[in-house]
Amino acid sequence: MKKNQVISLLAAVLLLVTGRAGAQQTPSLPALQQQFVDLRFGMFIHFNIPTFMDDDWADPEASPAIFNPKKLDCNQWAAAAKSANMSYGCLTTKHHSGFAIWDTKTTPYNVMNSPLKRDVVKEYTTAFRAKGLKVMLYYSILDTHHKIRPGQITKEHIKMIKAQLTELLTNYGEITALIIDGWDAPWSRISYDDVPFEEIYGLIKRLQPKCLVMDLNAAKYPAEALFYTDIKSYEQGAGQHISTDNNRLPALSCLPINTAWFWKADFPATPVKSVDQLVNENIVPFGKAWCNFILNVAPNRDGLIDNNALEALKQVGKQWKNDGPVAALPAYASPIISPNIAKHQAANSSWSSDMNIMDFANDDSFRSTWQSNRAVKQPWFEVEFDKQQGFNMIVITEDKARIKQYRLEYNENGEWKPLPSAGENAGRVRIHRFPRVWGNKVRILIDDYTETPAIAEFGVYNEKR
Repeated sequence: MKKNQVISLLAAVLLLVTGRAGAQQTPSLPALQQQFVDLRFGMFIHFNIPTFMDDDWADPEASPAIFNPKKLDCNQWAAAAKSANMSYGCLTTKHHSGFAIWDTKTTPYNVMNSPLKRDVVKEYTTAFRAKGLKVMLYYSILDTHHKIRPGQITKEHIKMIKAQLTELLTNYGEITALIIDGWDAPWSRISYDDVPFEEIYGLIKRLQPKCLVMDLNAAKYPAEALFYTDIKSYEQGAGQHISTDNNRLPALSCLPINTAWFWKADFPATPVKSVDQLVNENIVPFGKAWCNFILNVAPNRDGLIDNNALEALKQVGKQWKNDGPVAALPAYASPIISPNIAKHQAANSSWSSDMNIMDFANDDSFRSTWQSNRAVKQPWFEVEFDKQQGFNMIVITEDKARIKQYRLEYNENGEWKPLPSAGENAGRVRIHRFPRVWGNKVRILIDDYTETPAIAEFGVYNEKR
C-alpha cells in the first residue's frame, strides 16, 4: 500500500471514530428525557426582586436598589439541596417583572446595578456544580418591566429574549434544562406566534444540544402529548395534578415548601410542608410515574434559606434515599414545536350542535369544542387555507376519546387525496406525521364512534425535519 493510501485510510478511520464519539456526546431527545426523570428530585429557587417585596408579582418599576441580600451564600443553598438527596437546582434568572440577576448586557435593569453588584447566576451555578448537582435555569418570557406582554411585543423584544437566552446558555456552562414561564398560558396570553416558539427552541438546541426545553404551559395544553415542551409540567398550586395512574410522558411537578414561591416575612415562623407529605405524596409516587419532583425553597432577604426549611430538607434526606434511575419511559410521540397553521382559519363541518359550531375546533382553545349534531351518522370537519400550504403533521384532540375510525384527506387543486390515518394515539390526542404534502384544505371524515364526536382542536403543522 502506498504512503498516501495509508494516510487516507488512517484519516478515514479517525473520522469514523471521532464521528461516533461526537454522536455519543449528544444523546437523543428520548435519552435526555429519561435522564431528566432519573434525576427524581431537585430544588426550585425563587430568588429575585419579588423577594424584597410582599407580592410574588413584583412592581415592574421597582428600583434595583431594593435588591440587597447582604449575606448571600449560594453554597448554603447547594448544601441544603444535597442534604435532602436532591440531584439538581433551578434558579429564577428573570421573573415576570423583568429583573435579571446575572451580568447581562441586554438591559440596565439587572443585578449589577443593585447594591449587590454580583452575578447571582454565576455564584449559583458554581456552588451547585461543586456539590455534584446538575444546573437548570428558569426564565420568564412575560416581562412587565420591558413591556413584553400581550399587544406590546416588537421585533426588538424578540431580539432581547434571544440575546438573554444566548448569554445564559453561553456563559454558565452546561445547563441541563431551561424552564420557561409566562408564555402561551391563559393568564399570560403571549402566543407562540407573538414570540415564535420554534425559533426560540431551535436557538436553545443550537447553543446547547443537550439542554431540555420545558415550558410551564399545562394550564392550556392537554396532558396526553408534549405540546411545545420536552417535559410535561404540573404546577400543583395552580390546580395542575399529574395522574400517577395514567401518565406516560416525561414530567415534572412543582410545589413550594412554604405558602408562596418567593420569601415572605412570616416564613421563618410558619411551619413548612411536612416531610411525610413531601416524601410519600410527592417524591415516591411521582418517581413511579416518570415524574420528577421539584421543591421550591425560597431564600430570604439576606440571601439565605431559613432554618425551618433547612431542617425539613435534612429530614427529607434521612427519610428518602435516591435509589437511582426510575423505570424506562414508555414509547410516546416527540414534541410538537411548530406553529399551528390551522389556527383561526376558515372552518366548515357537517351539521353541528348549535352551541358547539365548527369554529371552536381551531380557535386555539382546548376548552371549547366542535360537536357534531347527534343526528349526523358520518360527521366531517374541514379547515380551508387562503392559499396552498405545505404541511406534514395533523394533531386531533378530542374532549375525550370517542372517535373509533376516521379518515384524513387533503385537497390539492380541487382533488381530495388520502393521508395516513395510522397516527400515534395518546388517548384523546392523535398525532399524525407524514411526508410533506401541499393543499388548500384538510378534513377528517368520521366513520365510527362511541358517542357523538367532539373535537377540541384540529391542528395542522409544517414541521422542520
